[in-house]
Amino acid sequence: MAMIDKDFFNIPPLSKDLGPEIEAHIDGKAKPPKSLGRVEELAHQIGLIQQSLNPRIQKPALVVFAGDHGMTGSGVAAFPAGVTVSMVDSLLSGRATANAFAGVVGADVHVVDAGVNHDLSDRAGLIHRKIAMGTNDASIEPAMTREQAEKALAYGADVAAEIVAGGADLLALGEMGIGNSSSASLLVHRLTNAPLHLCIGPGAGHSEASMKVKRATLAKAADRSTATDPMEVLVEFGGFEIAMIAGAVIGCARQGVPVLIDGFICSSAALLAIRLVPQVRDYCIFTHASAEPGHAITMTALDARPLLDLDMRLGEGTGALLAIPIVRAACAMMSGVASLAEVMEAAR
Repeated sequence: MAMIDKDFFNIPPLSKDLGPEIEAHIDGKAKPPKSLGRVEELAHQIGLIQQSLNPRIQKPALVVFAGDHGMTGSGVAAFPAGVTVSMVDSLLSGRATANAFAGVVGADVHVVDAGVNHDLSDRAGLIHRKIAMGTNDASIEPAMTREQAEKALAYGADVAAEIVAGGADLLALGEMGIGNSSSASLLVHRLTNAPLHLCIGPGAGHSEASMKVKRATLAKAADRSTATDPMEVLVEFGGFEIAMIAGAVIGCARQGVPVLIDGFICSSAALLAIRLVPQVRDYCIFTHASAEPGHAITMTALDARPLLDLDMRLGEGTGALLAIPIVRAACAMMSGVASLAEVMEAAR
């Protein structure tokens, strides 16, 4: 069984030594200083990650991690767990929303079975990293064992490393898993100390009646354990796909590539990764403001502002994909825009 050791969390901080030179390079472009606002901030971040005044993103990739949740059987989801399998098949066949968006922005799509409650061994093109047939019901018992949590983190980091080794220079992370907004709500509740009821939203589309069931089930889960340590919180309330996303965030930092974080579920995983390894925060780009209420709590806890706010709540990495053109534009500004000195010289 793949496990992690202390070196897994030992990632050197991102060097900021080039920061003043990057800032001067951006300020020296043919534009009023800071006139591109957050695009300039993004360009600065990518420049630091790539340690370059002329950063480039040439091969972006989307990685969607899929897993099922034991709490789905307790009524926390608006759809049956079998939808996870159907959506994995849609992603593999190129017919999901994420595939459509990926085609527009030129990103390769990779799908990972982290813990889907179905035998997917015959699915061609699927990255097989199944930990188990879904997690346990966290309202009754820990969602997973410590060994499973560590294995999922390690697998996530390994998948990120493999895709980067294949040429990817930017990873967008996504998820697929019926019931995973419940797991994310519990993670955010415990990792930020925010009241649980403020972290719970309608997920994939609950009625008010079914929301009462969801709130009661999550309260039961929260009452079952007092865990606040990040690894313990993952064991008690996490999902295998969420754990692997956290591992992938750590893996991207280890590989020195920027990572685009999708909405609520992926942000809860990024929060977990940052609580485990604070240094990975500098590699994270938070892409869109989820309509789920727990997302704003997560962003506040991480002092982060998403690039986009389109009232989206789909998942699959769709928001992360839509941010890729902005990231590329920020890089193009760094490398392709004339300097103010050049423009002034030409005007003489």
